[in-house]
Amino acid sequence: MIRMLVSVRDVAEALTVAEAEVDFIDLKEPRAGALGGLPLAAIREIVAALRARGHALPVSATIGDLEMDDVPAIVHQVHAVGACGVDYVKVGIERHPGSAAVLQALAALPWQVVPVFIADHGFDLDLIAQARSFPAVMMDTADKRSGSLFDVASTAELRRFVSTVRGFGALVGLAGALRQRHLPALAALAPDFAGFRSAVCAGDRGSALDRALLRQLASQLRALPAPGVSSDTACAAAAVGN
Repeated sequence: MIRMLVSVRDVAEALTVAEAEVDFIDLKEPRAGALGGLPLAAIREIVAALRARGHALPVSATIGDLEMDDVPAIVHQVHAVGACGVDYVKVGIERHPGSAAVLQALAALPWQVVPVFIADHGFDLDLIAQARSFPAVMMDTADKRSGSLFDVASTAELRRFVSTVRGFGALVGLAGALRQRHLPALAALAPDFAGFRSAVCAGDRGSALDRALLRQLASQLRALPAPGVSSDTACAAAAVGN
């Protein structure tokens, strides 16, 4: 089964998501970019509220959109976010000459770091292969106005990404303006988890979470067929929805 990650921005949203039988809670500010970071105080508050109510779901948090050529700033922010009590720290990895140095620095840190590769400007499988020491690796998009992950990356590219990450034993996740219509394509690719925000909001991704949409999507994700349907058939269905 593909596990469900939902991004939240405050305590109220986190508690709503925790009660909707999702698998991962991700802390970010969607109005501040693809991987917009929350203030450290907000991250600590959300983690404390979840734990105080007995919710043991894994919690991740992003460090914000930082430049790939500023490794010290990235490392500093990973330490700061990790110290807030989250289980995973997510770091965006752009296709950039400095990205390999960022991955090398992140691999040496004591936190559970999840590199999030940005698909907007193409894939670099050699760079992705350098993420083999991390517990999980994701693919996401930066410009949500350009459509979903399936609009900026081909089925073949996504299949190679999933295969590459799974090949070195890490969990693999996909995100990027994913909607209900993309569920057949996700089922064909069979990542370990998929990330959502836009699909469970009443309006755009910066608006409030919709409890009914959240529960509906969680139910549909659990009901997906096991891998076995041809990728071409499933992705064709998603293309029609686009």
